[in-house]
Amino acid sequence: MLELCELLKINVNELLSGERIMAEAYDKRAEENLLAMRREVEEKNRQMLRTEYWIGAPATIAGLVMCAVAAYVEMAVWLRIVLIVFALVMIVAVAFIAVGIEQKAGYYECQNCHHRYIPTYWQTNLAMHMGRTRYMKCPECSKWSWQKKVLSKEKEVQ
Repeated sequence: MLELCELLKINVNELLSGERIMAEAYDKRAEENLLAMRREVEEKNRQMLRTEYWIGAPATIAGLVMCAVAAYVEMAVWLRIVLIVFALVMIVAVAFIAVGIEQKAGYYECQNCHHRYIPTYWQTNLAMHMGRTRYMKCPECSKWSWQKKVLSKEKEVQ
């Protein structure tokens, strides 16, 4: 974007708004553009978290159905083992993918210092959790707490 702006001899806010901005309206337009970009990022994060459910729930249900079929339907032992192993591998693989989606979408907020951050994939994956709340160590205050998933870096202004 910066190279394009330089080539067109305009600034980034003019590129984003699609029009020339006079000096007196520059600050207002810059703030509007930043807020619009923030809303877009939050909506993208919401969509990613919905995708996590759309991937995780059906795969888990399918895996559990496969295990039930293996347990209650008459079949060869080797086939029963293959079915159960396949179901468990599928559930674990989808769980790792779902945690990756959750880790990338939004931030976690420390309940002690209210610092918002993105933990590493393995911190997220190995942390105890209840839904989208995870028990992790805050990088800012170094205290352990149940940290809730939030969509934006900045706290909402009331």
